[in-house]
Amino acid sequence: MGTDAPRTRHHSWLRALTWLLAVVLLLVIAAAGVGWWTVQRSFPTTSGRLDAPGLVAPVSVYRDDAGIPQLVAENDHDLFYAQGFVHAQDRFWEMDFRRHVTAGRLAELFGASQVGTDTFIRTLDWRGIAEQEYDALDETSRAYYEAYAAGVNAYLDQRSGSALSLEYAVLGLQNPGYSPEPWTPVDSIAWLKAMAWDLRSNLGDEIDRALLATALPADEVARLHPEVDWSTSPTIVEGAPAASAPASTEVAPLPAATDAAADDASTAKAYTAALTSLRDTLDAVPALLGPEGNDLGSNSWVVSGSLTESGLPLLANDPHLGPALPSIWAQMGLHCAEVTEECAFDMAGYTFAGLPGVIIGHNQRIAWGFTNLGPDVADLYLERITDDTYELDGAQVPLTLREETIEVAGGDPVTVTVRSTGRGPIVSGINEDFTAVAEGYPAASGAPEGAYELALQWTALTPGTTAASIFALDRATNWDEFRTAASLFDVPAQNLVYADVDGNIGYQAPGAVPVRKAGDGTVPQPGWTSDVGWTGELPFDELPSVLNPERGYLVTANNAVSRQGPFLTADWDYGYRASAIERLLQERIEDGGKLTADDLSRIQLDTSDANATAFLPVIAELDLSGDAARGAALLEGWDAHDDVDSAEAAYFAVFWRNLLEDMFSSLPEQTQPAGGDRWFSVVGTLLDEPEATWWTNDELGVAGRDAMLAHAMDAAWSEARNRMGSDPDAWRWGRLHTLTLTNQSFGTSGIAPIEWLFNRGPYELGGGSSIVNAIGWDATQGYGVDWVPSMRMIVDLHDFDDSTWINLTGASGHAFHPNYADQAPLWQHGETRGWPFTPDAVRDAAEHTLELVPVAGAATGTPTPTPSPGETPKAE
Repeated sequence: MGTDAPRTRHHSWLRALTWLLAVVLLLVIAAAGVGWWTVQRSFPTTSGRLDAPGLVAPVSVYRDDAGIPQLVAENDHDLFYAQGFVHAQDRFWEMDFRRHVTAGRLAELFGASQVGTDTFIRTLDWRGIAEQEYDALDETSRAYYEAYAAGVNAYLDQRSGSALSLEYAVLGLQNPGYSPEPWTPVDSIAWLKAMAWDLRSNLGDEIDRALLATALPADEVARLHPEVDWSTSPTIVEGAPAASAPASTEVAPLPAATDAAADDASTAKAYTAALTSLRDTLDAVPALLGPEGNDLGSNSWVVSGSLTESGLPLLANDPHLGPALPSIWAQMGLHCAEVTEECAFDMAGYTFAGLPGVIIGHNQRIAWGFTNLGPDVADLYLERITDDTYELDGAQVPLTLREETIEVAGGDPVTVTVRSTGRGPIVSGINEDFTAVAEGYPAASGAPEGAYELALQWTALTPGTTAASIFALDRATNWDEFRTAASLFDVPAQNLVYADVDGNIGYQAPGAVPVRKAGDGTVPQPGWTSDVGWTGELPFDELPSVLNPERGYLVTANNAVSRQGPFLTADWDYGYRASAIERLLQERIEDGGKLTADDLSRIQLDTSDANATAFLPVIAELDLSGDAARGAALLEGWDAHDDVDSAEAAYFAVFWRNLLEDMFSSLPEQTQPAGGDRWFSVVGTLLDEPEATWWTNDELGVAGRDAMLAHAMDAAWSEARNRMGSDPDAWRWGRLHTLTLTNQSFGTSGIAPIEWLFNRGPYELGGGSSIVNAIGWDATQGYGVDWVPSMRMIVDLHDFDDSTWINLTGASGHAFHPNYADQAPLWQHGETRGWPFTPDAVRDAAEHTLELVPVAGAATGTPTPTPSPGETPKAE
């Protein structure tokens, strides 16, 4: 027995350990099961039947293998009701988060850290403007918004908490009492203000010029913000300049500056800190809406049937925005079973979750695409403030005051007072830095004592009609109806390209574009005189438009619209993308071939780098040694394409970043070059001025162009070697140029497990800034991707079912859903998906079919009378 006791104790210990491990394993399995149940319980029902109180008739929802929904209804009310229901199925957290952004209510979700952002949004009053726009809607459009909201709320009545989305389970850890309130039409309309802000044109350039003016003479500020070279840059209306002769540079004259606005440098010095603080505030909003920068733009072009294989037009579009997860776009088809007076819509394309209708796409007769027109629609004014008044023409005018109460999760409410002049809100009360500027301005400028603050005038702060234009655009069947719809699209101002099944192609620039009394909007103005400011807006009929141009195609890439016509902005894109698209189209046309959809897709993926092309011959002539010589040897023979697997592209990007830093390190921090088209132009011009002072950096002991290039090449070789290893054959641009798809709300929480739940990537990418495949990066931050083609589409007017599309992420907003980011690898590699449109094609592609059915005895919606085609909705 004595020999058995230790063995028994040993076996008992083993049994205990085994049971402990078994219990731990069961707990882990249980936790995993609970976790997976929590994740999956929010996934939408996509097959079978669901009750939908408020429907008049059943609606079919077909989904393909990517989860992209195609809705078929018997009346307009049910169509938009179902769109709201399905958007809520797929993306409600995104919708809820967005409406908190646009209402300045993020602190209700995330606590005191968001009070500053909420204060800024409340100051701009996006929600209040949206409420006014809703009140002014015509009866029909309002009914569509109400039907959409009813569909969203029908879904909310069926689910709550983590059954709506995984984000609510995570939010519950911090804010357990939160429950989303019902959706309203104003929630939908307010998102249009966020998109207008995202595409607000040159406000950043206006601040940049003012800050530069505090450090540089006027001629050097102008050098760093050069004008477009009209002799080389293609315009949308006229196309590429003729090679045989310089293009006309006659442009409509700018309003003259007044004496009161003449001393721009002195004015800029007076509120440098305020401008810096405002810039910091603007840079904080991108976490919600996408970063501002020169790469924020888009490509679109349309080709007539005379140049295509099918004999009918092709239309391409790829808007460039800050990346987001889920993508800012939600693909969807909205179809009436039969197009009649009671059901007038049959379209498919890209929608915004939270907004009824299709923003970009096609219907059964026309197709359209968007790029940012980029007119100057926002101005800053320095105001003289005394108590609750501001000075205007020697008199003190009362400020308009509005109190806003910000509810704070886990904290006390915060009350802020928004102050506005007749031009717009005072944005300098947002933080303490502005107060310091107000106190310091008189001593700095020699002006009388008093408070000096900044006011913002912006077209989006006046109620407009964009909310109704979407439905008119979706219903349009010809060029005249399309232009009528475009006339309602006032904010943000856009380039619209057009094609129809009759073979027509066209271009229209819609939007609210201010007319100024003085100046060109490139620098802030003094607000204490009525000699500056806006007198109104350009009439729609004066905005550029063209139908069936003789050359057979139209290209828009945020480049200047026309050398003639009214002044729109001084800050056009410099035309590198537009020039590349024009060149690639012309090469195909001159070869005698007919263009196909595949040709247009290949153009969208072009990675030719005009900046590198300008540098390569200069570098080849340099007398170099050491690492700089090794860099030059690597670049020798390179085709200047920024392909994902290119060692040369990787090295050139590192060289370019080092060069910008070495040349412009003396500039104020907020104006450091991020790269992109403006800096391509600035440095490209300096290449022809080898002794210009910008090539000198006394701290580095470098003087002259050749020495500066050699220094940057040497530093770039060392950096590339440190980042990618000592073997240049193993270098790849994609190793540096990566995209991590980041959830807008929890993706930057700083808590690794939470970020793992919601973020995806990194994805290695080619392309670059001011390249047709515009996968942009910010040289002040590194090589990571900051701007992307947010989607790509090619519409074939010969057969809509032959069209193709791709989204940046996927149809679903639910983390771990199969369609959460399933399109991202296709997008990464430049692939697209088939785009079914006709009834047979939609049904053939369907992998899941859901029937939404009315509920007997429940209140039902009323089919909405639809305006006849081309009829402009009237405000009530």
